[in-house]
Amino acid sequence: MEIKRLSNTGVGISAIGLGAMPMSLSGRPTESEAIETIHRALKLGINLIDTADSYCLDESEKHHNERLICKALQQYDGDTSQVVTITKGGLMRPNGEWVPNGNPEHLRQTIQESFAALGGVKPIDLWLYHSPDPNYSIKESLTPVNEAVAAGLIKYVGVSNFSVNQIKQALEIVDIVAVENQYHLWHRNPEFDGILEYCEQEALTFLAWSPLGGVGGKRRSSNLDAVPILTELATAKEVSIYCILLAWLRAKSPVVVPVVGARKPASIADSASSVAVQLSDAEIKQIDNSVSSTSIARKGLNWVKRQLERIPLPR
Repeated sequence: MEIKRLSNTGVGISAIGLGAMPMSLSGRPTESEAIETIHRALKLGINLIDTADSYCLDESEKHHNERLICKALQQYDGDTSQVVTITKGGLMRPNGEWVPNGNPEHLRQTIQESFAALGGVKPIDLWLYHSPDPNYSIKESLTPVNEAVAAGLIKYVGVSNFSVNQIKQALEIVDIVAVENQYHLWHRNPEFDGILEYCEQEALTFLAWSPLGGVGGKRRSSNLDAVPILTELATAKEVSIYCILLAWLRAKSPVVVPVVGARKPASIADSASSVAVQLSDAEIKQIDNSVSSTSIARKGLNWVKRQLERIPLPR
């Protein structure tokens, strides 16, 4: 497994991360199968595991995914000292919905709960503010995060679903080492909204969620047959189409680390094998051109400029 650096921290992370969210949502596997999937990832050299306090069915089982990962790591018969666990806070799950909550008091509480759910022994490796809440300024929401770093509950901090302007605001409050935003063939916004360029400029690790397409980790399998170049390359290189998608994404920038959701050991094994796939510049361009611009969530340059310069209104 290829090892990259988490921003400028010196911490080594695998070039592919395991997204554990599918193990706690509707249709999730049994606990034993989920733990087997996590163990398979570790044996393949994947040491980056992505979770969140909100990866659960609803508020009645908050922190379900974090507890699952903690249990899996405790039961693993190998070395887990180099495992980097990412967790997030700032989303609620009332009735299974996803609702932002940047209330500082809520974040103080959920950070403490995440710390306990992940074992309560060492600081959370990497904590991300899951999504901005328009009801609170970024300064208000991140102040308790800064406090948690000082208290030894969190080692490193990142943000998720942020714009460049919001990242800059966050950096005024706390050091940021990673950004986790949606990025895949059908959602190329990071390439033109300034996020990817800014992460490269500031040496921030870009964690790509839903790298195989779709929202909520659902693979766009219905779209794959409509993109012949993916099938052609997969056949030629004797790998799955998913491997081609991951190889394409990683080729976009050295700061990109795809976080791939998995429910079964075979799924994460296939994703791990994508690290060995090499694509030429011509092949990358073919994939780029395989999806029409009308199918990509692309915005005009004027819109992008407004977003980058926009200052959030006070509450």
